[in-house]
Amino acid sequence: MTGGAAAAMGTGGTGGAGGRGGRGGVGTSGNATHPDAALTPAPAPTPALLSRLSLNQETVRQWSLPELVDGCARAGVRGVGLWRAPVRQYGTVAAARLVRNAGIAVTSLCRGGFFTAEEPGEHRAALADNRAAIEEAAVLGTATLVLVSGGLPPASRDLAGARERIADALAELAPYAAERGVRLALEPLHPMYAADRCVVSTLAQALDLAERFPAEQVGVVVDTYHLWWDDTVDTQIARAGGTGGAGGTGGVGGTGGAASRLAAFQLADWITPLPAGVLLGRGQLGDGSVDLRRFRQQVDATGYRGPIEVEIFNPALWARDGTEVLTEVVQRFATHVC
Repeated sequence: MTGGAAAAMGTGGTGGAGGRGGRGGVGTSGNATHPDAALTPAPAPTPALLSRLSLNQETVRQWSLPELVDGCARAGVRGVGLWRAPVRQYGTVAAARLVRNAGIAVTSLCRGGFFTAEEPGEHRAALADNRAAIEEAAVLGTATLVLVSGGLPPASRDLAGARERIADALAELAPYAAERGVRLALEPLHPMYAADRCVVSTLAQALDLAERFPAEQVGVVVDTYHLWWDDTVDTQIARAGGTGGAGGTGGVGGTGGAASRLAAFQLADWITPLPAGVLLGRGQLGDGSVDLRRFRQQVDATGYRGPIEVEIFNPALWARDGTEVLTEVVQRFATHVC
């Protein structure tokens, strides 16, 4: 890496408040007294790991798309995760040209999904919007369209029925996406979002849906913020990776091997208290309770060598200078993830 952020990595991150201890999966605290501490040593950051860092656009929402691309290029961050609204505002073709000319890969596009409507007109509109999202992903050159599946319809309590409508939508959209070189990536969200945003709350539920389709058509997203609490997540990460993965290729354009369903790996920390509305409470790396390094080790153990995308929704970060935030992200990534 080059530029200010890369130079800052030599000093390491400033760290953050140590997370709290607990039992279970890869998400528990990474402080020195944690029973799994021996599994998560802090080796010197390697170029191979640092080369996989990707910055999600929402982490620096204060930046325009040109500012994002320029800032990442200056910092030596070679991947970005993009969101549809700002891309559309800039122009999808123009955005594709912008990132391509800067030598930056689009590691994911967010988001498609919201498949759970019961009313036929709403369902048809959702499918049409997702076809548009697939086409936008193809133009941007990313193979990963992240799907937030949708919450319960108004007055409904039928979680199983909502999940079946997701499967129905995938059956229609997965071949369409595959023809355009795009894989659909189901993202399980923390259960606190099940009512209004995503009835897929665990990695096991996401895999139960994804495994109805070819691995090259439908994969899953592992997001530390949403999955850190789940004491089965180690097993489910291994399941997502297939039979240990097939090696895959490295860097921001890498993969997890032919059998892997790991389409994307995203990082944010869990901090409390949660804000009103809970959506904007994702923490800077190292500020909360998630053992980020152990998550990365578990994902890498499957053979995944693709991008590691930092996606943080936090107004306190958005109020700061974008370059300062990016420099801190790189520092924290080196300290808490590598």
